[in-house]
Amino acid sequence: MDRVPLIAAILCVALVQAAAAEEAPRQDPTWLARLRRSQEAVEWSDASIRHDWRLQERPRDGRCRILDARDSVVRQGSRDECRAAFAALEADGTIPPMEGPAVIVLHGLGEGRASMRPIADHLQKTLDATVLLFGYASTAAPIEAHGRSLDAVVGGLHPDARVSFVGHSLGNLVVRRWMSLANKGDLARVDRVVMLGPPNHGSDLARQVGGVGVLAAFAEGAARDLVIDWPRVEPHLAVPPCEFGIVAGGRGDDSGFSPLLDGDDDAIVRVEETRLEGADDFLLVPVHHAAMVRDERVKRATESFLKSGRFAAGHDGDGR
Repeated sequence: MDRVPLIAAILCVALVQAAAAEEAPRQDPTWLARLRRSQEAVEWSDASIRHDWRLQERPRDGRCRILDARDSVVRQGSRDECRAAFAALEADGTIPPMEGPAVIVLHGLGEGRASMRPIADHLQKTLDATVLLFGYASTAAPIEAHGRSLDAVVGGLHPDARVSFVGHSLGNLVVRRWMSLANKGDLARVDRVVMLGPPNHGSDLARQVGGVGVLAAFAEGAARDLVIDWPRVEPHLAVPPCEFGIVAGGRGDDSGFSPLLDGDDDAIVRVEETRLEGADDFLLVPVHHAAMVRDERVKRATESFLKSGRFAAGHDGDGR
């Protein structure tokens, strides 16, 4: 089957489903608030995080703001004004201090921090660490910019704090870009990285979109990095110098979940695209890409790797 018409058909179905779903939320009094948060998730990037408090910057115009633990805006202004206000809130105890190790959790393309809440909540309950949800405006700026935002967040933590990362999809490329930018001191305090559905070698699906002119024209920010500029981006992504494990979604066969992709896949990323030389463990789970962060097996495997450097006792490291 010709893949270009198939891609177009899938997009049309998605649009019809979205239009149908639009009617129901109008009777939900919280719908507008959720819509606002969803829109803001792709407009603002975190520059500093303390628990659920965060200082954010909007890549398109450089405006800054401070969000409290309920995601309410408590201050807006210039970068210097917001940094000073954030520091004052820490000094007077309004923002609680952080102690011990941190686990930074990153979402994927077009998503927001809320998409990672299921796995973040699990890790907060099971790890002796503070779990931080890092949000970045994935479609408003390139991977390079998101790596620098992550650098600001890591650099703002206590210098003695150990740090680990859990990334979903594009979030892993942001971590790898940060690792190529980070100073030796910050790299030295990284313990482990868990990659969930990472497009470590780019995305065949994104390249197919790039072959459809009208679709490629809409690619912005990190989406453009995957769709059009991957050959320029890939050489600047570091292989983690710490222990890292990869979780891929797939059916364990040669067909996968998507008719658009060759070989096994999670409907978005091919299993072979997730692999990265030097990985300390690899796990294949029969789950779709978007559902990975809600899957109980993935949650437990992530917890296990962060604790021990292995996904499970007796696991053979070759996917199962």
